[in-house]
Amino acid sequence: MRVLWVCNIMLPVVAEHLGLEASNKEGWLTGLSTAILRHQKENETELGVCFPAEESLAGFEQILQVPGTDGRIHAFGFYEDIHRAEVYEERTERRLKEIMEKFRPDMIHCFGTEYPHTLAAVKAFDRKERTLIGIQGLCSIYAGHFRADLPDNVWRRSTFRDMVKQDDLRRQQEKYVQRGVYEIEAVQRAGHITGRTGWDKKYTGEWNPQAKYHFLNETLRSNFYEGIWRGDLCEKNSIFLSQGDYPIKGLHYVLRAMPEILEDYPAAEIYVAGNSIIKSAAEKGLDGLKGRLKLESYGKYILQLMKETGTLRRVHFIGRLDEEQMKKQYLKSHVFVCPSSIENSPNSVGEAMLLGVPTVCADVGGVADIFTDKADGLLYPAGDVKALAEAVKTMFAGGEQVEDYCRAERAHARWTHDAQKNYERLMEIYTEIVA
Repeated sequence: MRVLWVCNIMLPVVAEHLGLEASNKEGWLTGLSTAILRHQKENETELGVCFPAEESLAGFEQILQVPGTDGRIHAFGFYEDIHRAEVYEERTERRLKEIMEKFRPDMIHCFGTEYPHTLAAVKAFDRKERTLIGIQGLCSIYAGHFRADLPDNVWRRSTFRDMVKQDDLRRQQEKYVQRGVYEIEAVQRAGHITGRTGWDKKYTGEWNPQAKYHFLNETLRSNFYEGIWRGDLCEKNSIFLSQGDYPIKGLHYVLRAMPEILEDYPAAEIYVAGNSIIKSAAEKGLDGLKGRLKLESYGKYILQLMKETGTLRRVHFIGRLDEEQMKKQYLKSHVFVCPSSIENSPNSVGEAMLLGVPTVCADVGGVADIFTDKADGLLYPAGDVKALAEAVKTMFAGGEQVEDYCRAERAHARWTHDAQKNYERLMEIYTEIVA
């Protein structure tokens, strides 16, 4: 069977072929594609992969050998401005239709609904019974949680940077709303859905009751299946967040919890991976006029909280990390915190669990489907800063209970993210759809 993947990123194998920096996002796609190609003779699957690209690669087409396998993928580029994900472009739909005419897929598998290219692909293929959409996050639902308990003055203001770019917090939320419109239409046009939580099943079922829902767990990046966290080797009283550059990710909740944490653990530090919300301002000097002019409203609020809570020198923005750097950061951290206002089942939590890192999560979305409270670690009510502080302090205190959490979460994650089992399940779904 011929299966065409519609992805949100350029796969690393394509980036390496072109001499480009590979994206750290959605690294599990590499493991999944490699598994399919390693078993290509038995599963008889010809794999095509298309990805959003700038103008120079919008017409890219090449058959590439995949390292570590005897298989090849058909790689295609299509144009999409991922920085304007709220805009649907007809040219994207035309290009995807052209790709499908050349590759002639028996079915398409769209990974995620966050970008309008998913709707474009579904419309271009126009075979509902052979269209599969895999749910990651849900923009239409995220929009309702985007504010994440920000104060009125923060939510309503526009900094100089916001006015210049016409991109204040309320406009950012509106973009999620528009992306959600495309998302819902794409789901309504699909005959098959893969998901992994009761949360995503609920919403996609409401939008398209006729679509068949297939349960499918995710396989994570391969290096996280090896290694184990050790309390005697970590940086004591350190807190790690995988992201913190927009309100949904909840960095402000952790900052608001810090005064209570610091009362018992005065050496506590925070490390935040990903894009820094204050980077552009920091480069110009946080206390200078140029630096302040660079701040967006959320970044200004984060900086304000850092000053108010005395954590200006305790919060470390460590930038975008590749998978090996991320793994090292998990292992050196005393506790991993996922304080988001909404998530489906975040891969960052799965990675922390695989390594056995003491983990604290806000009880939102589908998190509880992969992370069991008081067994794998601690869940706390979303937005409850006091409960967050108490959970972090429990992890810092350590002891037999925390050791039990770490053992249990590793076993749970190895079952949830079992690469072979998830590959076999995916091939069952493909065979059922094509048959």
